[in-house]
Amino acid sequence: MTKSIFTKEYRIFLELLIQVRQTKHMTQSVLAKKLKKPQSYVSKYESAERRLDIIETMNIVKVFGVSLSDFSGELETTLANHKKAFS
Repeated sequence: MTKSIFTKEYRIFLELLIQVRQTKHMTQSVLAKKLKKPQSYVSKYESAERRLDIIETMNIVKVFGVSLSDFSGELETTLANHKKAFS
């Protein structure tokens, strides 16, 4: 398995994070403020300039009011659907 942040799976992960943020009607700036981070932190991970670890992901989805297990379940479903669509 490659460690590139540019895998299809990682891009889908980021797209799901962005989708959840937008669904919650939250800007990058508002999210960053809630995380006590600069806005560039959110911008950089959303544009795949930096890679998120599991703890960072947990903290982000917590701000959205979503559990890490619910988010990862949604990610698994989304990845499975993408694999079916391109098989």
